[in-house]
Amino acid sequence: MILPAIRTMKDLEIFIQTQYDYCVILDVHISQLDNILNMLMAHDKHAFFHVDLIKGLAVDEAAIEYLIQKFKVYGIVSTKPKLIKKAKMLGAQTILRIFIIDSSALSKSYRFIEQSDPDYVEVLPGIATKVIKELSECIRPKIIAGGLIETVEEVGTALQHGATHITSSNNILWKHFNPEK
Repeated sequence: MILPAIRTMKDLEIFIQTQYDYCVILDVHISQLDNILNMLMAHDKHAFFHVDLIKGLAVDEAAIEYLIQKFKVYGIVSTKPKLIKKAKMLGAQTILRIFIIDSSALSKSYRFIEQSDPDYVEVLPGIATKVIKELSECIRPKIIAGGLIETVEEVGTALQHGATHITSSNNILWKHFNPEK
């Protein structure tokens, strides 16, 4: 249900002590990749890396190939359909992140989803339940709600409207929804 979003090494340390198996890594420097992946592997955890936010790495198809082949990352997150498509071709799990600010952005997002065929679509802001409901009824990928979700009630509302997961950097929500193993 909750997909912890990791912004700092302290967040990562908190995450590895939870029962969650998967997270999203945000705001990372390329020099930290080995250390992060070693920590995850040591605790049998997996991560989607938000490639648009990796400092020191060009955001292109060669970078995706590098991450998947050299580092064996579980999955990637991106706002760029061509990177999602490349990652899928290489066998990684994918999350296409879309920002819904108006009806034009929603129309464009449908095209991006069709072009890239991601495993998941992350809708931001996650409180856009009208859009989450519409997308969940019209597309095959599962919906992740992210951004501006701050309460247990907002998590519940997003899930009731068709989201299968919630990304959150709020570790209080992680604790509240911590799964049993």
